[in-house]
Amino acid sequence: MFESLTDRLNQVFTQLRRRGKLSEADVDAALREVRLALLDADVHYSVVKKFTAGVRERAVGAEVSRALNPAQQVIKIVHEELISTLGEPERLNLTGEKPRVIMLVGLQGSGKTTAAAKLARLLRSQGERVLLAAADPYRPAAVQQLVTLGGTVGVEVFTDSRLNPPELVQKAYEQGIKGGYSILIADTAGRSQMDDTLMDELKAITRKVKPADILLVVDSMVGQEALHIAEGFRDTVTLTGLILTKMDGDARGGAAISIRSVTGVPIKFLGVGEGIDALEVYDPRRLASRILGMGDVIGLIEKAEAAFDLEGTQNQAARMMSGKFSLEDFAAQMKQIRKMGPISQIFDMLPGNLGKVAQQVSPQDAEKQLKLTEAIISSMTREERREPDILNASRRRRIARGSGVDVQDVNRVMKNFREAQKLMKTLQKTGGRGLPKIFG
Repeated sequence: MFESLTDRLNQVFTQLRRRGKLSEADVDAALREVRLALLDADVHYSVVKKFTAGVRERAVGAEVSRALNPAQQVIKIVHEELISTLGEPERLNLTGEKPRVIMLVGLQGSGKTTAAAKLARLLRSQGERVLLAAADPYRPAAVQQLVTLGGTVGVEVFTDSRLNPPELVQKAYEQGIKGGYSILIADTAGRSQMDDTLMDELKAITRKVKPADILLVVDSMVGQEALHIAEGFRDTVTLTGLILTKMDGDARGGAAISIRSVTGVPIKFLGVGEGIDALEVYDPRRLASRILGMGDVIGLIEKAEAAFDLEGTQNQAARMMSGKFSLEDFAAQMKQIRKMGPISQIFDMLPGNLGKVAQQVSPQDAEKQLKLTEAIISSMTREERREPDILNASRRRRIARGSGVDVQDVNRVMKNFREAQKLMKTLQKTGGRGLPKIFG
């Protein structure tokens, strides 16, 4: 979502790095470009004004003039001011009597029902007993969608077509008490626009069950309209947090930067993909680093931990370090990388030189290459996967036919495999010394 903004900011930073000393005019010129980049990304003008003023106040003072590397100091200031603008993270209120009610509100099309299931999955993974309440009887198939998603994440869904939404949520709450559930997530109805009927219904639900959290689900691709939506709901119910969905989209993304500052409502979660596991706990430091092209190593590690089989990975690592790196290990690595999510998201999280190298390859090409590699290796016999040296020209032609590719594609995969083998041998000899340089 922030690709265009990231590119423009990095152009500004590149210009700053070319100057040994920074004058006040240099800082003003850089901030002019930063201001234009933020406005073009649909960041609210008042937020842009406050942000650039904060950066300038610090950047033209002693903090920069006394720095050994003034340009890096300005970038550090921009990073810190961006974190401040994005707002401090706040967590769900998981105290008090059980079940604690989390009510999701929002307009139709914001991804509310999917967000309910994603949140249920996340809380279940943290040891909570979660019950979902299907309180949207108006949108066609909304109840069935939640039931299906609930089955996918292993969470029970309370439904009753005879009850109106406030009564249904109350009954679900009573069921939660009887069943020993710790969390009740209510997926409420949305409308194509805010109206009195919708707001009255939400008020009635809050009177029935007194939610611990009321989270507004907002489509981040609607730009500054997200701010108006948040303000409209905030004036009717006591919003305690936001879930910004579709953060993996190709819109300008300014709502994510503006919304906390303008509305005062904290962001609690980000929807970063269509997968049921694509919900991140909001962390302004990590988001700021990604916006500025600094990567998100912590997020990358978390994705890897969730996707990788620990025992299998340890066994692979042991074989690699002993010099026994086969095509079976290579294929297993490809599958684990694909389980981490869309390649574009992984590229966004890569820091330093790794991120620059990744940007030279389109995510679509990388995804295609991963699938092609898996298909080619799957067309090999077990003996060929374990003993790649036996792959002569005849065998390679057979593998190409079996996987529906050209022999050149098979040769390319083998070349990549050999390069990976060389890397493993280097790591074996050096013990990994020098590897951190790639993160520079």
